[in-house]
Amino acid sequence: MLEETPDSSVGSAGSLKFDTVIIRYGGEIGIKGEWTRRAYETRLRRNIKEALRRNLIEYDELKRRPGRLYLKAQVNENLLKVLSKVFGISSLSPAVETGSSLREIVESCLKVASARLRRGCSFAVRCRRVGDHPYTSEDVCRDVGSRILEAFPEMDLRVDLESPDVTFWVEVRDKEAFIYVDTLRAPGGMPLGTQPKLVCLLSGGLDSPVACWLAMRRGSPIVPLYFDNSPFTPEADRVRAVEAAKAVFEWAPGFPRRLYIAQNGSNLKEFLEKSPRRLICLLCKRLMYRIAEKVADLVGAAGIVTGEIIGEQASQTLWNLKVLDAAVTKYPIYRPVLCFDKVEVERLARKIGTYEISAKAAGGCEAAPSRPRTKASLEEVLEAEKEVDVTRMVERSLSSLESVTF
Repeated sequence: MLEETPDSSVGSAGSLKFDTVIIRYGGEIGIKGEWTRRAYETRLRRNIKEALRRNLIEYDELKRRPGRLYLKAQVNENLLKVLSKVFGISSLSPAVETGSSLREIVESCLKVASARLRRGCSFAVRCRRVGDHPYTSEDVCRDVGSRILEAFPEMDLRVDLESPDVTFWVEVRDKEAFIYVDTLRAPGGMPLGTQPKLVCLLSGGLDSPVACWLAMRRGSPIVPLYFDNSPFTPEADRVRAVEAAKAVFEWAPGFPRRLYIAQNGSNLKEFLEKSPRRLICLLCKRLMYRIAEKVADLVGAAGIVTGEIIGEQASQTLWNLKVLDAAVTKYPIYRPVLCFDKVEVERLARKIGTYEISAKAAGGCEAAPSRPRTKASLEEVLEAEKEVDVTRMVERSLSSLESVTF
């Protein structure tokens, strides 16, 4: 899904400077129909350019070829880090561009080999070609390999086609050729903006920022919504949610970066005064869903995302999730981490940059019951809601709505 971002050794090899980044599309883009594929490619190029602009990275050209983009720029760690956060990119390779003649390819490979090979290394050469050339891919591999062995006799090099220490990749496209040795994983998925936006309930804990990120990875811009339950939760919870939203938005250059905050403490107080204590969490969450539904109307979203996991909390049993879903009728509820376990969520949170934020100590909600209902019926919840004015509660929270723009 997402590998570590590139380290400082990638982007240059000794004194050799790479001048191109080969950008590969997410695999799903390539299998779309022609019109859809072109639309996705156009969005991906736009997102790449916006990411570069936002990070003040200069480049010469972004060339499109079937299944590839070629970014002409001075390759360094920062450039690769920025590109590795663009959804829709499956992998990146820092490369040296050269002409497509066999002589030019061999000369460029020798320069890369001089910078990357060490004494006793094994290596292999692989070649892919598009277009007509007076040589075959096998010719390229054979000539490059033999010239490397001839050029560095003192290094005790050897060819290993099964498990080489270094693989030299030669990608020939008509009159151009690209030489590279490293392939870096990127997030893949769909280019952000190719799907409708979604309202995401963001608590600042581990699960909800990951759910936000997964929705974005499928192409949906997000509108995070945080419910401030003070005085039943500490100010640290709000601060943590703001920081988590900011971290998630690092993956969305060029898109609105706004967190909505709704006051919910007065509603929670009213539930505590008038409702069965064991149902408090369910009643509170159903109210949050209703408020999220109104926010979705406000921002033109197509659904609501939550970070709920089966059985993670008492309110997240399958029986109770069914009760929660019944609170809204206009929009679907999406749960990207529904079947994850905590280890999987933590691993992904570390990779996307939200783990340290979410792991900060924060107090729990003081309104939470000591023995919550794990298998509530919709009938008993609806009966409890008759004791309060749900419509007024929703309106009260909407009137308090504030936004934080990053």
